Amino acid sequence: MLEHSHPHPKAANLRSQGQRRLTLMLALSATYMVAEAIGGWWAGSLALLADAGHMAGDVASLALASFALWVAQRPADSRRTFGHTRAEILAALAQGVGLVAVALLIVVEASERLSAPPPVAGISMLVIATGGLAVNLLGLWLLGRGQEHSLVLRGAWLHVASDALGSIGAIGAGAAVWWFGWNWADPVASLLIALLVISSAWYLMRDAVDVLMETAPGHLDVDEIRAALGRVGGVLDVHDLHVWTIGSGEISLSCHVVSRASTDTGTLLTTFNELLQSEFGIHHATIQVEPARGPETVDTDVACTTACEPTAAATGQPRRS
Repeated sequence: MLEHSHPHPKAANLRSQGQRRLTLMLALSATYMVAEAIGGWWAGSLALLADAGHMAGDVASLALASFALWVAQRPADSRRTFGHTRAEILAALAQGVGLVAVALLIVVEASERLSAPPPVAGISMLVIATGGLAVNLLGLWLLGRGQEHSLVLRGAWLHVASDALGSIGAIGAGAAVWWFGWNWADPVASLLIALLVISSAWYLMRDAVDVLMETAPGHLDVDEIRAALGRVGGVLDVHDLHVWTIGSGEISLSCHVVSRASTDTGTLLTTFNELLQSEFGIHHATIQVEPARGPETVDTDVACTTACEPTAAATGQPRRS
């Protein structure tokens, strides 16, 4: 069995760096989560408790992301020939589901408090939320580098970003309670936090499902790729073109190309690989070149047949066993 053995040093390096940053952020988030939960209970603030609950989701998300990155770094074997990189995608999907669960809990509690807002210690809420915001801003800086190349890191970053926005909401609600006595600001801020969380979760889950369904990456136009390959000298037809993502940042392509019989296959493959890498950032391509036989015109419906040995039905000869 052939294995997916092409090295991806950049992806491996990003995972290693990302895991170290996740571990540091995990320790910071877990510490402040406990402080914020105690402070929210003492101040009677749902916004703080909601923010602590969301931070608990962050801790779980960061732990899951760190584990997923560790699994993704394991090498390919004869059974999992593409490696273990999809562990990142599964973890990202779980992160999205966790975000939705936290948001729904916040909505339920906030709806109950809106009907009868309880008294809230505004100044305590303000101070604790400000500390939470500082931790989250540090987390955004730590996780910001590399999150555009890793879906699971993006999921962790979104958790922290949503939590940072939640801290801002809690700060605003604390100020409103302290200065104006608007106790209703606390559950309203919680509802806004929940909406932000659900929005983040939706995009994360959509991207994760796209990878699992082997959808073409959103930043690539498959028709444009087909046209670019078709413009290479000696190419008559490009068909059975597939573009998908194996894991975060690891784009693969496969296709069949019908070429003129006089075209050198080695030169053609070199040109294809250089084109795909320079113009589309695709470094893992499997291309089957099929030299055309007979008249160099191609019917795309029978391109494979044209490039291969004629069938028994076409020649009138008996089928060979």
